[in-house]
Amino acid sequence: MAYTTLISIILSHFLLLTTKTLAGKVPAIIVFGDSSVDSGNNNQISTVLKSNFEPYGRDFYDKKPTGRFCNGRIPPDFISEAFGVRPFVPAYLDPAFSISDFAEGVCFASAGTGYDNATSDVLDVIPLWKEVEYYKEYQKKLESYAGKKKAKYIIKESLYLISIGTNDFLENYYSMQSQRSSQYTEDQFQDFLLRLAQNFVHQIYHMGARKISLTGLPPMGCLPLERATNYVGGNGDGCNEKYNNVAKHFNVMLSGLVERLNQELPGIRVVFADAYNLLLQMITNPSSYGFEVSSVACCGTGLFEMGFLCDKLSPLTCTDANKFVFWDAFHVTDKTNHIISDFLMEHVLDQFL
Repeated sequence: MAYTTLISIILSHFLLLTTKTLAGKVPAIIVFGDSSVDSGNNNQISTVLKSNFEPYGRDFYDKKPTGRFCNGRIPPDFISEAFGVRPFVPAYLDPAFSISDFAEGVCFASAGTGYDNATSDVLDVIPLWKEVEYYKEYQKKLESYAGKKKAKYIIKESLYLISIGTNDFLENYYSMQSQRSSQYTEDQFQDFLLRLAQNFVHQIYHMGARKISLTGLPPMGCLPLERATNYVGGNGDGCNEKYNNVAKHFNVMLSGLVERLNQELPGIRVVFADAYNLLLQMITNPSSYGFEVSSVACCGTGLFEMGFLCDKLSPLTCTDANKFVFWDAFHVTDKTNHIISDFLMEHVLDQFL
């Protein structure tokens, strides 16, 4: 018994030291992007694209809907916890949090936004340039709170998570109301987005960011909403292969951009967070990851519901989201986010440990 107790004490001290070490290397997680990483900023703006109501958040802490488009946590939350910072990253516009909270992590992301300003106009959400403006404001608040030296350290050593781009295609370029499709070919539009991505990274680099994770696109042709509404170019499993091929091609372009950025910008370390194949495997072979359903989502019919269409009044919403890859027709479940985050920590973000 004494030996077992001693081992437990040693392990506890080891875990504590490890957590402190990780937290020291990455003092905060700073997030830019769209609904894949928005922890509640859209709650505070005038847009129909919100998720601050049940059943969203039913598996979050205290079963609280926070504005995350998920039944529980999203990747920045899991990644922050993995680095020993905290188990969630608060939204910058959430009045429940202040600069003392944001010093350990902050999210500027807005559901529905994209690299292209025209994308954010579709649902009146926060454009990427405004996320950068909030970041500038944050830096000033951080310096006042922590002092110039400490603030500079946090800005430089924090891990910046960028997850954006899907809406540029699905809500913008491929939408019936899109003007971009008449202005650009698919290849030209991807080149346009890549330049915007490059400019964005340059912006935050010149503002002090050095450790950056740039997330690729998911297999967007396999999202339940796309399966349900778009059969053109679909394959036997209902996925739209045209959209998937565009995502794969753009990911190759993003990967090349990451290589160039690392060569061009002194002191920067950018990694490409590509979970395309992992998510596709979960979709095509769900049982290998402990799932039962991947073609439809947990909420409602699992075909169309997202945001206000996914509410607590739907009698069809599943009772156990852990059986599903997708939570609503556009976003994955807490369990899927956890698997993806663990994969990225082991294969991509381990460079920052």
